[in-house]
Amino acid sequence: MKKRIVVLLTLVFAVGCGTPATPNVVTLRAGYFPNITHSQAVIGVTDGTFQRALGDNVKLDTKIFNAGPSAIEAMFAGQLDLTYIGPNPAINGYVKSKGEALRIVAGATSGGAVLVVRADAGIVKPADFAGKKIASPQLGNTQDVALRAWLLKQGLKLKEQGGDTQVIPIANPDILTLFVKKEIDGAWVPEPWGARLVREAGGKIFLDERDLWKDGRFVTAHVIVSTKFLKENPELVRRWLAAHVELTQRINADPASARQKLNNEIERLTGKALPPAVLDDAWSRMQVTYDPIRRSLVDSADSAFRAGFLGDTPPDLAGIYDLKILNDILKSNNLQPVE
Repeated sequence: MKKRIVVLLTLVFAVGCGTPATPNVVTLRAGYFPNITHSQAVIGVTDGTFQRALGDNVKLDTKIFNAGPSAIEAMFAGQLDLTYIGPNPAINGYVKSKGEALRIVAGATSGGAVLVVRADAGIVKPADFAGKKIASPQLGNTQDVALRAWLLKQGLKLKEQGGDTQVIPIANPDILTLFVKKEIDGAWVPEPWGARLVREAGGKIFLDERDLWKDGRFVTAHVIVSTKFLKENPELVRRWLAAHVELTQRINADPASARQKLNNEIERLTGKALPPAVLDDAWSRMQVTYDPIRRSLVDSADSAFRAGFLGDTPPDLAGIYDLKILNDILKSNNLQPVE
Protein backbone atom coordinates (compact mmCIF):
# COMPACT_ATOMS: atom_id res chain seq x y z
CA MET A 1 0.00 0.00 0.00
CA LYS A 2 2.83 2.39 0.94
CA LYS A 3 4.53 1.61 -2.35
CA ARG A 4 1.34 2.57 -4.29
CA ILE A 5 1.08 5.87 -2.40
CA VAL A 6 4.72 6.71 -3.16
CA VAL A 7 4.18 5.99 -6.85
CA LEU A 8 1.03 8.15 -6.97
CA LEU A 9 2.76 11.03 -5.20
CA THR A 10 5.66 10.75 -7.61
CA LEU A 11 3.29 10.98 -10.58
CA VAL A 12 1.46 13.98 -9.11
CA PHE A 13 4.76 15.75 -8.43
CA ALA A 14 5.97 15.01 -11.95
CA VAL A 15 2.80 16.40 -13.50
CA GLY A 16 2.78 19.47 -11.27
CA CYS A 17 6.39 20.29 -12.08
CA GLY A 18 6.13 19.62 -15.78
CA THR A 19 6.26 22.14 -18.60
CA PRO A 20 3.44 24.70 -18.18
CA ALA A 21 0.58 24.47 -20.64
CA THR A 22 1.05 26.62 -23.72
CA PRO A 23 -1.28 29.68 -23.52
CA ASN A 24 -4.14 29.67 -25.96
CA VAL A 25 -3.23 31.59 -29.08
CA VAL A 26 -5.81 34.15 -30.20
CA THR A 27 -5.94 35.22 -33.84
CA LEU A 28 -6.62 38.85 -34.72
CA ARG A 29 -7.61 39.24 -38.38
CA ALA A 30 -6.87 42.79 -39.53
CA GLY A 31 -7.47 44.45 -42.89
CA TYR A 32 -6.01 47.46 -44.66
CA PHE A 33 -5.29 48.85 -48.13
CA PRO A 34 -1.80 49.17 -49.64
CA ASN A 35 -1.93 52.95 -49.94
CA ILE A 36 -0.74 55.96 -48.03
CA THR A 37 -4.08 56.82 -46.43
CA HIS A 38 -3.64 53.63 -44.37
CA SER A 39 -0.10 54.54 -43.37
CA GLN A 40 -0.29 53.38 -39.72
CA ALA A 41 -1.43 49.93 -40.82
CA VAL A 42 1.09 49.59 -43.65
CA ILE A 43 4.04 50.64 -41.48
CA GLY A 44 2.87 49.02 -38.25
CA VAL A 45 2.34 45.62 -39.82
CA THR A 46 5.64 45.54 -41.69
CA ASP A 47 7.88 46.82 -38.88
CA GLY A 48 6.25 44.61 -36.24
CA THR A 49 4.78 47.39 -34.09
CA PHE A 50 1.35 45.77 -33.91
CA GLN A 51 2.67 42.26 -33.29
CA ARG A 52 4.88 43.48 -30.46
CA ALA A 53 1.94 45.34 -28.91
CA LEU A 54 -0.36 42.35 -29.20
CA GLY A 55 2.10 39.91 -27.63
CA ASP A 56 3.38 36.43 -28.34
CA ASN A 57 0.07 34.68 -27.66
CA VAL A 58 -1.68 36.62 -30.45
CA LYS A 59 -1.39 35.63 -34.10
CA LEU A 60 -1.82 38.59 -36.43
CA ASP A 61 -3.49 37.56 -39.69
CA THR A 62 -3.52 40.48 -42.15
CA LYS A 63 -5.66 40.83 -45.25
CA ILE A 64 -5.23 43.33 -48.10
CA PHE A 65 -8.24 44.99 -49.76
CA ASN A 66 -8.68 47.36 -52.72
CA ALA A 67 -11.68 49.23 -51.32
CA GLY A 68 -14.02 49.36 -48.35
CA PRO A 69 -17.08 47.37 -49.47
CA SER A 70 -14.95 44.24 -49.83
CA ALA A 71 -13.65 44.66 -46.28
CA ILE A 72 -17.20 45.07 -44.94
CA GLU A 73 -18.27 41.90 -46.75
CA ALA A 74 -15.39 40.06 -45.08
CA MET A 75 -16.41 41.38 -41.66
CA PHE A 76 -20.02 40.37 -42.27
CA ALA A 77 -18.81 36.88 -43.22
CA GLY A 78 -16.92 36.58 -39.94
CA GLN A 79 -13.54 36.65 -41.68
CA LEU A 80 -12.30 40.00 -40.31
CA ASP A 81 -12.07 41.45 -36.79
CA LEU A 82 -10.59 44.89 -37.40
CA THR A 83 -9.87 46.99 -40.45
CA TYR A 84 -8.75 50.40 -41.67
CA ILE A 85 -11.51 51.68 -43.94
CA GLY A 86 -13.20 54.77 -45.34
CA PRO A 87 -16.31 56.31 -43.76
CA ASN A 88 -18.98 55.34 -46.26
CA PRO A 89 -18.44 51.56 -46.25
CA ALA A 90 -18.39 51.72 -42.44
CA ILE A 91 -21.65 53.67 -42.42
CA ASN A 92 -23.20 51.26 -44.89
CA GLY A 93 -22.12 48.24 -42.85
CA TYR A 94 -23.46 49.76 -39.65
CA VAL A 95 -26.82 50.62 -41.22
CA LYS A 96 -27.25 47.28 -43.01
CA SER A 97 -26.56 45.40 -39.80
CA LYS A 98 -28.98 47.63 -37.86
CA GLY A 99 -26.12 48.88 -35.74
CA GLU A 100 -24.94 45.42 -34.72
CA ALA A 101 -21.87 44.62 -36.86
CA LEU A 102 -19.21 47.22 -36.10
CA ARG A 103 -17.92 50.19 -34.16
CA ILE A 104 -15.54 53.00 -35.15
CA VAL A 105 -12.79 53.04 -32.53
CA ALA A 106 -10.27 55.58 -33.93
CA GLY A 107 -9.46 57.87 -36.81
CA ALA A 108 -6.56 57.27 -39.22
CA THR A 109 -6.38 59.87 -41.99
CA SER A 110 -7.86 63.23 -42.91
CA GLY A 111 -7.81 64.48 -46.49
CA GLY A 112 -6.04 62.76 -49.35
CA ALA A 113 -8.79 62.53 -51.98
CA VAL A 114 -9.04 64.45 -55.25
CA LEU A 115 -11.07 64.69 -58.44
CA VAL A 116 -8.65 64.50 -61.37
CA VAL A 117 -9.61 65.10 -65.00
CA ARG A 118 -7.76 64.56 -68.27
CA ALA A 119 -6.17 67.75 -69.50
CA ASP A 120 -7.74 67.23 -72.93
CA ALA A 121 -11.23 66.26 -71.69
CA GLY A 122 -12.60 69.79 -72.03
CA ILE A 123 -13.58 70.02 -68.36
CA VAL A 124 -13.08 73.47 -66.89
CA LYS A 125 -16.29 73.94 -64.89
CA PRO A 126 -18.78 71.60 -63.18
CA ALA A 127 -21.28 71.75 -66.05
CA ASP A 128 -18.64 70.22 -68.32
CA PHE A 129 -19.04 66.88 -66.57
CA ALA A 130 -22.29 66.37 -68.46
CA GLY A 131 -21.88 63.41 -70.79
CA LYS A 132 -18.51 62.43 -69.26
CA LYS A 133 -17.26 59.15 -67.81
CA ILE A 134 -15.84 59.55 -64.32
CA ALA A 135 -14.35 56.65 -62.37
CA SER A 136 -14.32 55.77 -58.67
CA PRO A 137 -12.49 52.91 -56.87
CA GLN A 138 -15.54 50.76 -56.05
CA LEU A 139 -19.32 51.06 -55.94
CA GLY A 140 -20.33 52.51 -52.58
CA ASN A 141 -16.82 53.27 -51.38
CA THR A 142 -15.99 56.66 -49.86
CA GLN A 143 -14.80 58.32 -53.07
CA ASP A 144 -17.66 56.80 -55.07
CA VAL A 145 -20.22 58.32 -52.72
CA ALA A 146 -18.41 61.67 -52.62
CA LEU A 147 -18.31 61.79 -56.42
CA ARG A 148 -21.99 60.96 -56.86
CA ALA A 149 -23.05 63.45 -54.20
CA TRP A 150 -20.93 66.19 -55.73
CA LEU A 151 -22.26 65.58 -59.26
CA LEU A 152 -25.84 65.66 -58.02
CA LYS A 153 -25.13 68.90 -56.15
CA GLN A 154 -23.94 70.40 -59.44
CA GLY A 155 -27.34 69.61 -60.96
CA LEU A 156 -26.04 66.74 -63.11
CA LYS A 157 -28.03 63.58 -63.61
CA LEU A 158 -26.31 60.23 -63.61
CA LYS A 159 -26.96 57.73 -66.37
CA GLU A 160 -28.94 55.40 -64.10
CA GLN A 161 -31.20 58.34 -63.26
CA GLY A 162 -31.90 59.16 -66.88
CA GLY A 163 -28.97 61.53 -67.33
CA ASP A 164 -25.82 61.23 -69.41
CA THR A 165 -23.01 61.45 -66.83
CA GLN A 166 -21.53 58.07 -65.97
CA VAL A 167 -19.84 57.01 -62.75
CA ILE A 168 -17.75 53.90 -63.42
CA PRO A 169 -16.53 51.99 -60.34
CA ILE A 170 -13.24 50.21 -61.10
CA ALA A 171 -10.11 49.32 -59.15
CA ASN A 172 -7.52 52.07 -58.73
CA PRO A 173 -4.84 50.45 -60.96
CA ASP A 174 -7.43 50.05 -63.74
CA ILE A 175 -8.41 53.71 -63.36
CA LEU A 176 -4.84 54.71 -64.18
CA THR A 177 -4.79 52.42 -67.21
CA LEU A 178 -8.10 53.67 -68.61
CA PHE A 179 -7.10 57.27 -67.89
CA VAL A 180 -3.97 56.85 -70.01
CA LYS A 181 -5.99 55.16 -72.77
CA LYS A 182 -8.48 58.07 -72.66
CA GLU A 183 -11.37 55.72 -72.02
CA ILE A 184 -12.47 57.76 -68.98
CA ASP A 185 -12.53 61.53 -68.57
CA GLY A 186 -11.69 61.77 -64.89
CA ALA A 187 -11.67 60.03 -61.53
CA TRP A 188 -12.33 60.75 -57.85
CA VAL A 189 -9.59 58.79 -56.08
CA PRO A 190 -7.65 58.54 -52.82
CA GLU A 191 -3.96 59.26 -52.72
CA PRO A 192 -1.51 58.32 -54.06
CA TRP A 193 -3.67 57.65 -57.10
CA GLY A 194 -4.50 61.32 -57.50
CA ALA A 195 -0.82 62.22 -57.67
CA ARG A 196 -0.18 59.33 -60.05
CA LEU A 197 -2.94 60.42 -62.42
CA VAL A 198 -1.40 63.91 -62.47
CA ARG A 199 2.27 62.97 -62.80
CA GLU A 200 2.08 59.73 -64.77
CA ALA A 201 -1.00 60.31 -66.92
CA GLY A 202 -1.00 64.06 -67.52
CA GLY A 203 -4.13 64.72 -65.50
CA LYS A 204 -4.99 67.88 -63.62
CA ILE A 205 -6.66 68.29 -60.25
CA PHE A 206 -10.11 69.74 -60.75
CA LEU A 207 -11.07 69.55 -57.08
CA ASP A 208 -9.17 68.84 -53.86
CA GLU A 209 -11.81 67.42 -51.53
CA ARG A 210 -10.37 69.37 -48.60
CA ASP A 211 -11.89 72.47 -50.19
CA LEU A 212 -15.37 71.09 -49.51
CA TRP A 213 -14.89 70.74 -45.75
CA LYS A 214 -14.61 73.10 -42.81
CA ASP A 215 -10.94 73.67 -41.90
CA GLY A 216 -10.05 71.29 -44.74
CA ARG A 217 -10.47 68.30 -42.41
CA PHE A 218 -12.57 65.24 -43.17
CA VAL A 219 -12.24 61.56 -42.42
CA THR A 220 -10.72 59.55 -45.24
CA ALA A 221 -9.87 56.47 -43.19
CA HIS A 222 -10.57 55.24 -39.70
CA VAL A 223 -10.35 52.03 -37.67
CA ILE A 224 -13.40 49.83 -37.19
CA VAL A 225 -13.77 46.68 -35.11
CA SER A 226 -16.47 44.03 -35.20
CA THR A 227 -18.70 44.41 -32.15
CA LYS A 228 -18.27 40.73 -31.37
CA PHE A 229 -14.48 40.99 -31.28
CA LEU A 230 -14.62 44.23 -29.29
CA LYS A 231 -16.86 42.63 -26.69
CA GLU A 232 -14.83 39.44 -26.42
CA ASN A 233 -11.32 40.94 -26.70
CA PRO A 234 -11.29 44.52 -25.38
CA GLU A 235 -7.69 44.18 -24.18
CA LEU A 236 -6.48 43.25 -27.66
CA VAL A 237 -8.31 46.25 -29.11
CA ARG A 238 -6.62 48.40 -26.45
CA ARG A 239 -3.19 47.07 -27.41
CA TRP A 240 -3.87 47.68 -31.10
CA LEU A 241 -5.04 51.25 -30.50
CA ALA A 242 -2.08 52.00 -28.24
CA ALA A 243 0.18 50.96 -31.12
CA HIS A 244 -1.96 52.97 -33.55
CA VAL A 245 -1.53 56.14 -31.46
CA GLU A 246 2.22 55.47 -31.15
CA LEU A 247 2.52 55.04 -34.93
CA THR A 248 0.54 58.22 -35.59
CA GLN A 249 2.88 60.22 -33.37
CA ARG A 250 5.96 58.60 -34.87
CA ILE A 251 4.85 59.27 -38.44
CA ASN A 252 4.05 62.91 -37.72
CA ALA A 253 7.34 63.40 -35.86
CA ASP A 254 9.46 62.08 -38.74
CA PRO A 255 7.37 62.13 -41.94
CA ALA A 256 10.37 61.70 -44.24
CA SER A 257 11.36 58.41 -42.62
CA ALA A 258 7.73 57.31 -42.52
CA ARG A 259 7.27 57.97 -46.23
CA GLN A 260 10.33 55.87 -47.03
CA LYS A 261 9.12 52.93 -44.93
CA LEU A 262 5.67 53.29 -46.44
CA ASN A 263 7.02 53.32 -49.96
CA ASN A 264 9.18 50.26 -49.35
CA GLU A 265 6.16 48.31 -48.20
CA ILE A 266 3.95 49.57 -51.02
CA GLU A 267 6.60 48.25 -53.41
CA ARG A 268 6.55 44.87 -51.68
CA LEU A 269 2.76 44.66 -51.71
CA THR A 270 2.08 46.03 -55.18
CA GLY A 271 5.32 45.33 -57.01
CA LYS A 272 6.05 49.00 -57.66
CA ALA A 273 7.31 51.82 -55.47
CA LEU A 274 5.97 55.33 -55.85
CA PRO A 275 8.29 57.88 -57.45
CA PRO A 276 9.44 60.31 -54.72
CA ALA A 277 7.71 63.25 -56.42
CA VAL A 278 4.40 61.33 -56.51
CA LEU A 279 4.70 60.32 -52.87
CA ASP A 280 5.56 63.84 -51.70
CA ASP A 281 2.74 65.34 -53.76
CA ALA A 282 0.18 62.88 -52.41
CA TRP A 283 1.40 63.23 -48.82
CA SER A 284 1.00 67.01 -48.97
CA ARG A 285 -2.78 66.64 -49.30
CA MET A 286 -3.40 64.43 -46.27
CA GLN A 287 -2.92 64.34 -42.51
CA VAL A 288 -2.17 61.28 -40.39
CA THR A 289 -4.34 61.35 -37.27
CA TYR A 290 -6.11 59.26 -34.63
CA ASP A 291 -9.00 61.78 -34.48
CA PRO A 292 -12.07 60.22 -36.15
CA ILE A 293 -13.37 63.71 -37.12
CA ARG A 294 -16.89 62.70 -36.17
CA ARG A 295 -18.67 65.70 -37.69
CA SER A 296 -17.53 64.85 -41.21
CA LEU A 297 -18.95 61.33 -40.88
CA VAL A 298 -22.43 62.74 -40.41
CA ASP A 299 -22.14 64.72 -43.64
CA SER A 300 -20.78 61.65 -45.43
CA ALA A 301 -23.78 59.66 -44.25
CA ASP A 302 -26.11 62.34 -45.59
CA SER A 303 -24.34 62.20 -48.96
CA ALA A 304 -24.64 58.40 -49.04
CA PHE A 305 -28.33 58.63 -48.22
CA ARG A 306 -28.98 61.18 -50.97
CA ALA A 307 -27.02 58.99 -53.40
CA GLY A 308 -29.36 56.08 -52.64
CA PHE A 309 -27.00 53.82 -50.68
CA LEU A 310 -28.68 53.83 -47.27
CA GLY A 311 -32.34 52.98 -47.85
CA ASP A 312 -35.44 55.14 -47.64
CA THR A 313 -34.86 56.90 -44.33
CA PRO A 314 -31.89 58.92 -43.04
CA PRO A 315 -29.53 56.68 -41.04
CA ASP A 316 -29.38 56.71 -37.25
CA LEU A 317 -25.66 56.64 -36.37
CA ALA A 318 -26.04 57.23 -32.64
CA GLY A 319 -24.09 54.10 -31.68
CA ILE A 320 -21.52 53.86 -34.46
CA TYR A 321 -18.64 55.22 -32.33
CA ASP A 322 -16.97 53.58 -29.35
CA LEU A 323 -14.09 55.87 -28.45
CA LYS A 324 -13.71 54.99 -24.79
CA ILE A 325 -10.59 52.84 -25.23
CA LEU A 326 -8.95 55.41 -27.51
CA ASN A 327 -9.64 58.25 -25.09
CA ASP A 328 -8.33 56.24 -22.13
CA ILE A 329 -5.09 55.72 -24.08
CA LEU A 330 -4.87 59.40 -25.01
CA LYS A 331 -5.44 60.50 -21.42
CA SER A 332 -2.78 58.11 -20.13
CA ASN A 333 -0.34 59.68 -22.58
CA ASN A 334 -1.34 63.25 -21.63
CA LEU A 335 -2.96 63.77 -25.04
CA GLN A 336 -6.20 65.60 -25.72
CA PRO A 337 -9.19 63.21 -25.90
CA VAL A 338 -11.26 63.21 -29.08
CA GLU A 339 -14.99 63.68 -29.40
